[in-house]
Amino acid sequence: MIIRIDQMDQMPVYQQIRNQIVAAIGQGELCPADRLPSVRSLASDLGINIHTVNKAYAVLRDEGYLFMRGRSGAIVADFKQTATPERIAINSDELAEKLQQLALEHRAQGGTKESFLEIAHTQAKYAFA
Repeated sequence: MIIRIDQMDQMPVYQQIRNQIVAAIGQGELCPADRLPSVRSLASDLGINIHTVNKAYAVLRDEGYLFMRGRSGAIVADFKQTATPERIAINSDELAEKLQQLALEHRAQGGTKESFLEIAHTQAKYAFA
């Protein structure tokens, strides 16, 4: 997995790291029980502060993507083992809210329902390929 930071992006660096790790998990590039680089190692590789990587890992842990094992570092969680009906319902609600916000932004920018659905369908095909 290669993480790239865009210093020109308005998105905070920790969020860029988080998003790329989630994408790697979603694409199967990172699998349950895989170890991520240590905070120090990743920070050094990216040329950023260790606190930035630590924040990204903490967010991923809080969201259930990782678990931390002391000196062993960050390990990719297995959602199939940790998923509960409550967690699935919360994730579905969050997804619905995000989709609604994206749809409203698309509409506000002159997009149509059809174009939104086409884009969403294309991205879903890519994500679930």
